[in-house]
Amino acid sequence: MAKFVLAMNVSIDGYVDDIGGNFVMPSPSETHFDVWTQAVEGYAGSLYGRKMYEVMRYWDEDRPEWDAARQRFAVAWRRLPKWVVSHTLQAAGPNATLISGDIEAQIRALKAQTDGTISVTGPQLAGLATQLGLIDEYHLHVRPFVLGGGKPFFHDARPPLRLVSTTQIDDDTVCLVYAPKP
Repeated sequence: MAKFVLAMNVSIDGYVDDIGGNFVMPSPSETHFDVWTQAVEGYAGSLYGRKMYEVMRYWDEDRPEWDAARQRFAVAWRRLPKWVVSHTLQAAGPNATLISGDIEAQIRALKAQTDGTISVTGPQLAGLATQLGLIDEYHLHVRPFVLGGGKPFFHDARPPLRLVSTTQIDDDTVCLVYAPKP
């Protein structure tokens, strides 16, 4: 059975790093970017909401301005099996499978039939997965910004949590890991 992990950058006031689809927090430090790359390299796959998947498609094609760290992330991201929850997409990109129809049944089957860690990404999808009791851990990469709005990390769900660990990533960023209380 897979372990579902919701891991995202979050402002100190609890919002993911976009307002109205526009990223407003600066890029993570090289150290923080490397932490994300290592996480992606260790995932068995990623489960995306449509909007976040469309943002992440940026990594599908090489770009001349990328340094070695970005190329490494792109290679890791491309190799991952991806599942995209959408009622509007007709097709998904390379190494991606669309999930529509009975989303709950398909997500539960994915969790039951997959070994390893699956990243759940996108606040609305994460809210649904939280309501269904499917998220095993929440990894909040807290960055020193106040957004004052946007999509909250905990979209439509307020699970009771217990702190599992804290890790300082760089001078400005801490990763808080929480698990649902039994």
